[in-house]
Amino acid sequence: MNAPTPARSLRAAPLERSRLAQRLRRVVRGEVLFDAFSRGRYATDASIYQVDPVGVVVPADEADVIAAIDLARESRVPILPRGGGTSQCGQTVGEALVIDSSRNLNKVIAFDREAMTVEVQPGIVLDALNAWLKPHGLWFPVDVSTSAQATLGGMAGNNSCGSRSIAYGNMVHNVLGIDAVLSDGTSEHFGPFGAGANRPLATMRSGELVSRLFGIAGRERGEIERVWPKVLRRVGGYNLDVFHPQSERPYTDDGSVNLAHLLVGSEGTLAWFRRLVLKLSPLPAAKVLGVVNFPSFHAAMDSAQHIVRLGPSAVELVDRTMIDLSRANPVFRPTIESALVEREGRAPEAILLVEFSGEDRAALLERLARLVELMGDLGLPGSVVEMPDEGRQKALWEVRKAGLNIMMSLKGDGKPVSFIEDCAVPLEHLAEYTANLTEVFARHGTRGTWYAHASVGTLHVRPILDMRRAGPDGGAAKMRAIAEEASAMVRRFKGAYSGEHGDGLVRSEWVAWQFGPRLTRAFEEIKDLFDPLGLMNPGKIVRPSRMDDASLFRFGPGYAARPLDTALDWSAWDVQNDPVTERTTAPGSGGDPARGFAKAVEMCNNNGHCRKFDAGTMCPSYRVTRDERDLTRGRANTLRLALSGQLGEDAFTSQAMHDTMSLCVGCKGCKRECPTGVDMARMKTEFLYHWRKRHALRLRDRMVAYLPRYAPWLARLPWLANLRDLLPGAARLSERLIGLSARRRLPAWRADVFTRDRAQPVRAEAGPEGDGRDVVLWADTFDNYFEPDNLRAARRVLQAAGYRVHVARAGGDDADPARPLCCGRTFLATGLVDEARAEARRTVAALAPWVQRGAPVVGLEPSCLLTMRDEFLALGLGGAATALASRAMLFEEFLAREHEAGRLNLPLRALPQARALVHGHCHQKAFDAVGPVRTVLGLIPSLKVELVESSCCGMAGAFGYESEHHDISMKMGEAALLPAVRAAGPDDLVVADGTSCRHQIADGAGRRAEHVACVLARALVDRGA
Repeated sequence: MNAPTPARSLRAAPLERSRLAQRLRRVVRGEVLFDAFSRGRYATDASIYQVDPVGVVVPADEADVIAAIDLARESRVPILPRGGGTSQCGQTVGEALVIDSSRNLNKVIAFDREAMTVEVQPGIVLDALNAWLKPHGLWFPVDVSTSAQATLGGMAGNNSCGSRSIAYGNMVHNVLGIDAVLSDGTSEHFGPFGAGANRPLATMRSGELVSRLFGIAGRERGEIERVWPKVLRRVGGYNLDVFHPQSERPYTDDGSVNLAHLLVGSEGTLAWFRRLVLKLSPLPAAKVLGVVNFPSFHAAMDSAQHIVRLGPSAVELVDRTMIDLSRANPVFRPTIESALVEREGRAPEAILLVEFSGEDRAALLERLARLVELMGDLGLPGSVVEMPDEGRQKALWEVRKAGLNIMMSLKGDGKPVSFIEDCAVPLEHLAEYTANLTEVFARHGTRGTWYAHASVGTLHVRPILDMRRAGPDGGAAKMRAIAEEASAMVRRFKGAYSGEHGDGLVRSEWVAWQFGPRLTRAFEEIKDLFDPLGLMNPGKIVRPSRMDDASLFRFGPGYAARPLDTALDWSAWDVQNDPVTERTTAPGSGGDPARGFAKAVEMCNNNGHCRKFDAGTMCPSYRVTRDERDLTRGRANTLRLALSGQLGEDAFTSQAMHDTMSLCVGCKGCKRECPTGVDMARMKTEFLYHWRKRHALRLRDRMVAYLPRYAPWLARLPWLANLRDLLPGAARLSERLIGLSARRRLPAWRADVFTRDRAQPVRAEAGPEGDGRDVVLWADTFDNYFEPDNLRAARRVLQAAGYRVHVARAGGDDADPARPLCCGRTFLATGLVDEARAEARRTVAALAPWVQRGAPVVGLEPSCLLTMRDEFLALGLGGAATALASRAMLFEEFLAREHEAGRLNLPLRALPQARALVHGHCHQKAFDAVGPVRTVLGLIPSLKVELVESSCCGMAGAFGYESEHHDISMKMGEAALLPAVRAAGPDDLVVADGTSCRHQIADGAGRRAEHVACVLARALVDRGA
């Protein structure tokens, strides 16, 4: 049949693009983003593809979307609906007008508890919906691993499935209705048809469309029955079989037709989903988990068909590679190791997570016991780790959910590539299929990591390919060869080539292979009925491009980073890898012209985990603005495009790049929580270093940066230094002249500086080497000059515990031995890396004798002390810095370590307060150092310790003092921390180890927070009494 009139391309028409943007701004209340930086941030998703969009609309409401669609239709510009932008097959990239529903179109519209239905807008995130439903005892059970960032509109467009589809079905089985807007402006509700219809079709256009759909389905009934895959996991093409169901799980319980089911899985190619009506399920009253350990991968696959007969709600695979990667990740290591059964010192080659859920816990425990019995019958006694506790279950499921992204943490140009990762085969063929595909990988010089849905025969596997390498041995050539062999196996085993993640750019080419020419033509007819002009996300499902069209690749022909003389050492990322062994070459050998910085940036695979709003820190700026620019992913994409010259000359040091980085508060949440280890805080430091080469340092930044240098002098005149907050009008003047917010009180200078204490000898004598009683106390700039009582309290506690405390001081050969040591944090925060390096070198030299003796270096301020374990290692200071990093620890980390080793003798008494509310500093969280605060406070008798689940407090060093950032800073605090502090009782302790955190709490909640050292000091038992 004839193709529709092609949409107009604006790739080479900047004037037309500009006119479209102007017209959109006249009719849309939301944001219209047409600049190169914004388009670049929407040019990619979690696939291997990159396509520059025409522009982006972030609608304020549904009316904005309709106006944008009308204008796009008039201009013949393609339209691309987008949610979280986390699709793995290229569904959400294209040369089109992107409509991002995630920021504002994320509301619950209607809810019926009795009917167990909810109506939502497309931009609502699954985790947010389920949090809203939880008090009602309900949930939406299509629990995809990206639940923290996946929007319901995107899930419907993709026909998502999730871990528990064996119990609840796919997305299509849980959607009752869709309010859709077609490209010609038609608005229609698609839902049950016929006798069960709850509302009639609204227009003659819709009536004619539905009539034609029935006609196509009737005409192709025989072909559907002959060709259609019979497995549960089949999401390729359009769901034309709604009229003649072929799946092992019917679309509806009574076999009736629901027209919404045809739209589910259409990937935005048929309509924009205005609202969705969803079927809900009761929250299971109980869950139990059995983790089955297998000595071989094949044994795990062969066992799946037997395990499903026990009626589990999920059976999920984690293979040996995933196990090893999880053990290497400090976040996941304790959890994964608790699930393993080692035999003869060897970890299992695979594990299966087998979950049973329901109302009767006792019955579930019986089924868990039957699983143990079954594995004994299969020759694997003692292979099941039983987890009836929900806390342990949740932690292990988080590891499984992060599986894909953990896989992507491999350094080097070779990456696991998504293109055959969700082929579905019947369970009885699963072991043979995986074995054969493993052989295919080996023939092509690579290997794959397996994980996911063993219960339904859909295992995610991604062979490691170098998509930058061209030619017959390049990634694209191997991708096609592997796809052809895999497709042949899928056909032989009567499976589905696309079983969960959709078609997009990578698999739409294979729709015709899966369904044959007749049904392919039928799909084209369906597309043209809904979208006569071909405007809705063209090139997906029907009339596609080739999967290996290099012009669409993120790392396409000619991609290369520009040379860059970096300030920090990024050589650990500048490596290549062996796709079979996954071993990497020596640091600095990867050929990155940017000395590893570009490859570090490229570690971001756009998985979107930074868009989450659950527990954890990442990403505080996005949690407030919901702007793709203010997101770890958005910043990484912008850096990558700038470093590779795709945003023009000098883009890396442009004002637009500075704006992109400005709201990064350096929390390091991404360093710990990003599965691929993107450390945007360190990347911002690198960026600021180059920015400073072209842009002069402002007075405010100079004041912050050089604080450690002038602090010794200003502290001698604290009355003068503190005038800003005492003289009427001085604060407003400082805002006008310097940019320090008048709504903030600055830290108050103290005359009684800790390092000048006469009671503390300048050079204390060390004790016998090796007795473990010497401790070096690091006096950071902030505590030393603003809150010296914290350091005195720490010294008192350490001495009470029997340690010899030595205050860190400059060495005798230092050029300025009287000046206190500094970690360089303030210089790093302003991009003055050379100054920071000088300070770090002084510190390393001064502390080297103590480090050589094995003495711990203990500090109070997380952002300062932890610099020794982080940035010091990237400043080129050699082995002495590495040695210091191994001895540097926070005050509470040291005490917790000594307590756990049985060496801590610290007599403590109960305090008048019975409860302590603890806020963890972002860097404490990044280095897993919040737990020790709870541990040491727990040593105080009768003190109940509770942790505030919060992201960044919002102060973030100097960030909250900057006038242009004050409002954002307060919004960050109001997200969780400040309300929790206000809700605390008047007699509760509020504990925060970060100086900026304490100031934010004082400014935002009117409460005094204190360092853990002060609390412990007050609880000391007076031994002389």
